[in-house]
Amino acid sequence: MSNKKLVILGVVAACMVIWAVVQSQISKKPREAPSQQAYLIQGLDPADIGSIVLGADNAVTLKRTSRGFVVTNKDDYPADPKQINDLITSCLSIKVGELFTDNPKNHEDLEVTEKDARNIVKFLRGDSSVLAGVIVGKTKEQGQGSYVRLASSDKVYLTADVPWIRNRPMDYIDQKLTQIDHKDIESVTVTSPDDKYTLKAKEDSDGIELENIPAGKKLKVSDAKKVFDALTYLSFEDVKKRAGENEEFTFDKVYACKLKDSSIYTLRIAEKDKTYITCEAEYTDQTPVLKKLQEVESEEELKEKEAKLLAKEKAKKFALVHKAWIYKIPQYKADNMTKKLVDLLEDEPKPEKSEAQENTTLPEAEETEQ
Repeated sequence: MSNKKLVILGVVAACMVIWAVVQSQISKKPREAPSQQAYLIQGLDPADIGSIVLGADNAVTLKRTSRGFVVTNKDDYPADPKQINDLITSCLSIKVGELFTDNPKNHEDLEVTEKDARNIVKFLRGDSSVLAGVIVGKTKEQGQGSYVRLASSDKVYLTADVPWIRNRPMDYIDQKLTQIDHKDIESVTVTSPDDKYTLKAKEDSDGIELENIPAGKKLKVSDAKKVFDALTYLSFEDVKKRAGENEEFTFDKVYACKLKDSSIYTLRIAEKDKTYITCEAEYTDQTPVLKKLQEVESEEELKEKEAKLLAKEKAKKFALVHKAWIYKIPQYKADNMTKKLVDLLEDEPKPEKSEAQENTTLPEAEETEQ
């Protein structure tokens, strides 16, 4: 073999050694992490939000006022702050990875057009210009995330962080009206055009009794309890603003619940295909709550005064919040609050005859012989 060939073979061998070392070093390097996820919405200050619009057709609008957000679809009824905060937080928490497409021709297939979208949320400024908007499209095949884009961009991403977005007006309203402990109720009075009765708490137990129960009758305790406890938890299904003198409803029934703290919560009831109510409350104890200047008050006296002030404030706030509204309530609750007196009564059982009485017979009269 010539010296020239030996040199060539030596060069080739050296190159192979160098290549092996390079490959070894490459294999020891850590693999690059996949592209980092980023928040879809960036730089949005919740304080800048003037209103929120959900959906396209029949959209739900939540508008910020000086008193907080209101639901414009329900005559500007106050929105539940928790639901508003949850909605904003959910949308700001959406994370996306790599770009899927930026071609608007693909939007319809991915259902990220405003016409086809599963969910649309737009955050608007006070002048109705768009701060940010989220459009959620269909789920990817085999459920591996959903397609999403900003309303202001053609870029579509995949995300696993799809928020559950409520899309009905009532979803953003706190539907609880009352929550009263059974043991705090002193009496309940139900009044209708042709009926009136009062159920009272028994002093020595959790039982209920009927005031002025008719002779020979007794109370159906289970039915009476449903009437007595109607306000232990009462929610509503729909709400509308009162129309004033031209009211379309006739509130001719009354359910009044008197509490042991001297508060009275009164519901006026109208029945028109469904049952509707208005709500009132008052604190009836007119005794002034005064601080004793000349002597130290006991802890018990201080707690009693505090309880009075809290009860008075609670009744005042309840009346103020609800005075302008008419509520549709569940029918089973309406049935309990309008139950007739006759439906709460049953006959007293007749006393059973004793064994001696059963065996006693009158002597037969003797026949008079002619």
